[in-house]
Amino acid sequence: MHIGANCTDGERLLKSLLKNAEMLAGQGVQVPTPSRYRRLLRETIQELAGAAPEPGTRDVMLDAILDAGQPRRLVLSNPAFICTPARVFEAGCFYEMATFKARSLRALFPDDRLELFMAIRNPAGFVPAAWAQTKGRGFDEFLSGLDPRGILWSDVVTRLRQAVPEAGLTVWCDEDTPLIWDELIRRLAGIDGAAPVDGARDLLAAIMQPAGLARFDSYMQANPPKDQAQLRRVIAAFLDKYAIPEAVEEEIDLPGWDTALVAELTAIYEADVGRIAEMDGVRLIAA
Repeated sequence: MHIGANCTDGERLLKSLLKNAEMLAGQGVQVPTPSRYRRLLRETIQELAGAAPEPGTRDVMLDAILDAGQPRRLVLSNPAFICTPARVFEAGCFYEMATFKARSLRALFPDDRLELFMAIRNPAGFVPAAWAQTKGRGFDEFLSGLDPRGILWSDVVTRLRQAVPEAGLTVWCDEDTPLIWDELIRRLAGIDGAAPVDGARDLLAAIMQPAGLARFDSYMQANPPKDQAQLRRVIAAFLDKYAIPEAVEEEIDLPGWDTALVAELTAIYEADVGRIAEMDGVRLIAA
């Protein structure tokens, strides 16, 4: 289950996975369209309100979600699974609903091997992006009194681990996504790291100038990378030269925020990522 976070990949990851649906089905992996499960999961969790589901609920849900057959792996994605952007700081807590939603998901699939995947993002960019999706709410009301310096992804990760300690948890930085896109597709799909996938350059196509993307493709054909590390160095080099400025640069304009605060939030975020990297039971995909 790809659970977000809000304001990270913008559904691109799911779209890339869906491009590979036929190939993945041949390997026992199903990637259904969101219309088959998002509303179903949301309404079922809301109706249960923390109570245990009736026996057989899992099978009924899978009948609605799956095509014919029983896959070895089912890949679901909802960037707003924990909550909508408007509720990210509800009650003055960062993703306060993470515990409830993770436990509810486990209750619906009690005997399945559960894996959670989540992108995180520098609060200096995350906060304005999330606020922009709240349809006119005042900024102070949106933050619910939370000091932005207290926005720690490690707190959310800790609560997810405590809620479902037996579940796998994979985390990555949204800022690194262009460098690790193909690996994310494979990790979510649960397929071999060397398997070719469609959509491996989808994100690059959205943030790189067409001429640069063409040169990148030519370079890759003439110089296939030996490993993931080399691939990431090549992507970084081409982005440094050919990235579309407005696609990779953020303009932060929030009440009371200045460059000093943005720098402070960035430093806090970088230290927080370091803490997450050291957590037991968490796989951090780093560039």
